[in-house]
Amino acid sequence: MFSDFAKAISQLGDSRFLRIMLLGIVLAAALLTGAYAALLWAIEAFTPGTINIPFVGPVGGLDTLLSWGSFLLMIVLSVFLMIPVASAFIGLFLEDVAQAVEDRHYPSLAAVTRAKLLDTLIDTVNFVGLLLALNIGALLLYPFVGPFSPLLFWGMNGYLLGREYFILVATRRIGRDAAKAMRKIYSLRIWAAGILMAAPLSIPLINLAVPVLGVATFTHMFHRLNRKKS
Repeated sequence: MFSDFAKAISQLGDSRFLRIMLLGIVLAAALLTGAYAALLWAIEAFTPGTINIPFVGPVGGLDTLLSWGSFLLMIVLSVFLMIPVASAFIGLFLEDVAQAVEDRHYPSLAAVTRAKLLDTLIDTVNFVGLLLALNIGALLLYPFVGPFSPLLFWGMNGYLLGREYFILVATRRIGRDAAKAMRKIYSLRIWAAGILMAAPLSIPLINLAVPVLGVATFTHMFHRLNRKKS
């Protein structure tokens, strides 16, 4: 697993990797900016300019105070938002990343047929919806698990990301049914690799490179396990 990750890192200078990472940065920045703008609009629209406090009188500036607080809130929420952002990003650019890895490390492989755009979009929307639902549900559990919250976050998202990344990468070569069967055989290894991807997703800036590194890592893992299986 770590050798697969090391190979992925060694290819970061690849022009195709850099182009996709730049697109990912733009996409993530646009989505986070849009979410923050929507939050500010909601504060401005539904927060009164002044409130009356008994024995004190009218107090203004509440909307400004909440606006500043919303900035800190968005920094925290960006950690959770990067998981679905990364998943949506990978659904769109997985083929390009996997092909770049195979061109460099597995040049003798036959060409693959790209998945239909509509099928890719449907799979991406379904998976992002599942991620959002489970992460929102997990927010209710974090206060009860205290210092173990990061472990819950990494474990849950590592499982989901590992499963999705591996199946998408493997499906390109062996079909979806065979990819699912292979994932069951190596489920613990794939989960561990998924955790390796989920942990840095909680670190701002570094998390922008994770989607590309994740696909590259699972591409190497698939080919290594596929050779071992055969």
